[in-house]
Amino acid sequence: MEEQVKYNELDPVKYVEAKYPETCAEYKKIMLEGYETFCRKQMNYGPDNIAVGTSLKTDDDIKLSLTGIWFRANDKIQRLKNLVVLGKPDQVGESIDDTLQDLGVYSIIAQIVKRKKWAK
Repeated sequence: MEEQVKYNELDPVKYVEAKYPETCAEYKKIMLEGYETFCRKQMNYGPDNIAVGTSLKTDDDIKLSLTGIWFRANDKIQRLKNLVVLGKPDQVGESIDDTLQDLGVYSIIAQIVKRKKWAK
């Protein structure tokens, strides 16, 4: 069995924040921006779009919801491919940063659904 690496018993958060303070500050800023985006979109859509008309109580409900999130995330990946890889101009006013932020938000939403905490 492989032994886990330890940094002199330092807390990983303290270690990384001390070593990379600007990176960590920017990470926290981006996370807050994503949370604000999440809250604005919740005000617009509510939780039912993610629940896909289900109560999210069964494994099948959760699978359906996660599949819907996968489709939404795939749309964002395709947009990112067009913007970054293919260099196609955006036609709907969504920037690369907006697209990346949406992907992050969808990732967190999927984890909330999986943990059965959505709309609670």
